[in-house]
Amino acid sequence: MTASLPWLGLGLSANLDARAVPNPWALHARHPDLFDFVEYSAPLHLAQARAQAPLMQVLEENLSALPAVFHPVHLNLHGPELAPKPALAALDAHLRAVGSPWVGNDVGWWHHQGGAFPGYLYLPPPLDPAGLTDAVVHAQHVQAHLHVPLLLENPAFIARRGPMHVLDFMAELHARTGCGLILDLGHLLAFQLTAGLEPTAALDGFPLEAVLELHLAGGAVAARGHRRFYFDDHTQPVQGALFDLLEAVLPRCANLRAVCFEGDGHPPERAAATLRRLRRAVPFARDPVEWPAPPPPEKAKLSGEARHWRAFEALYGERNVEGDLEGHRAETDYRLAVLAEALDRALPLTRLLAAGTRAQLLAFGRSPELRNFFDGTGRELGQCFAAFVRRQLRERPDPGREAVLAFELWALAQLTRTDPALASGVCVATFPSNLGEVLFAAAAVRRHVIGRAWGSGLWEPGALEVVAQAAARAEPGPWTVALRRADPGVTAVDLDPALLEVLRLAQAGTPFHKLAQEPRTAEAAARAERLGLLDPAG
Repeated sequence: MTASLPWLGLGLSANLDARAVPNPWALHARHPDLFDFVEYSAPLHLAQARAQAPLMQVLEENLSALPAVFHPVHLNLHGPELAPKPALAALDAHLRAVGSPWVGNDVGWWHHQGGAFPGYLYLPPPLDPAGLTDAVVHAQHVQAHLHVPLLLENPAFIARRGPMHVLDFMAELHARTGCGLILDLGHLLAFQLTAGLEPTAALDGFPLEAVLELHLAGGAVAARGHRRFYFDDHTQPVQGALFDLLEAVLPRCANLRAVCFEGDGHPPERAAATLRRLRRAVPFARDPVEWPAPPPPEKAKLSGEARHWRAFEALYGERNVEGDLEGHRAETDYRLAVLAEALDRALPLTRLLAAGTRAQLLAFGRSPELRNFFDGTGRELGQCFAAFVRRQLRERPDPGREAVLAFELWALAQLTRTDPALASGVCVATFPSNLGEVLFAAAAVRRHVIGRAWGSGLWEPGALEVVAQAAARAEPGPWTVALRRADPGVTAVDLDPALLEVLRLAQAGTPFHKLAQEPRTAEAAARAERLGLLDPAG
């Protein structure tokens, strides 16, 4: 059965987080001719998307003005297990509800047993016959459960994995599945750089007529010795080479249906400027395209689970590394940085003490506790890291580190009872040890290390020792501290007597305007407002 695919034009991506920028609907309200559709990521189940994605309701209410295309990062197109049939049935119902004319995703292993790889940094398939067959099996399994076409996106590579060129891999994947393609220009540039090729290498002979959508996003290029690597980071500016690639590729994509700017993290007017530039290149209208039905599925099976986990161990723990050793180190460094960022959102002080260096992060990357994150029990990454630290403490006791871990876990638990007299998501609580110096040391060391590294290009891990010293000499409490909900962790604010007094007065019912007017409390009230502890409107 063929599918009639409409022309969508120029789009902007969204992850449906109410605080994320740019907000496509707000931007479209100000600039209604700037782009034509929204491409979004959300859970496969529509009910979960509505519950977990704050802007899902806005998307559904505005479908007549801004059509939507679903691009879920929750859909595996590589990995040791096929997507469960109930999940694919939910995906198909989701697609029907929003009227998405197709669904597309990067060919990668995104999650396992409900646990997404940190930062949604999927593992791409090896570019070899076994990796190709795995991708074929995944794609045909998914497509068989959908009423709209599945589009396959070329994955991002930092290290070389296998002998094939990524364009040859995607061409063969299209030929064997009949699926249309999304050509991500940043991902293509990443492969070309790591392979030492020109940006347009291997495009001659590639089936550009199968490309139904083009992606363009921000990214960073870094040099290591004689090698250059592209890191896919949508919050960064768009590399000039990608605009050149777009100019070279777009006119040759005869069946193109859409061009999407993945502008996550770009301020609205910067996103608008990029969209204006793209608008000059993207046609306003094209006739619908009749896309043929896929061929019958191949009788093939996935390769063994051990092969996939060996790739995981190579990228997160530098075990069983083969082939492109330099590229693997660059990719591991990138993944460890993303892992550290994820841990800092839950247990930042403990992370500095227990995994503040590359070697310590590698130890967590190699640990059974990180593997247990993917065992289907639904544990958070921070919980797995806490288990890793507890095991370390059993093997080598450290009272200071133990106190810091206990404090951060306690602080997270306290935020279940925030005080309505204070700013939203804030509470005041008392801990039995005074870790105020640890808060000060961690903030000071971060500034020092980042500033020195920026100027010298050198990372000084020895500077972290002072945080461990502060933890070791922590004094017995009680220690009263303000806790503020962050995303998704907690920020702790050490309270001096003046700050504690104004917070206690607010809890006793004194309105903010009186605290701000009273000479004795005005300065502390202003500080509490700046720290996000008191709301002037409260």
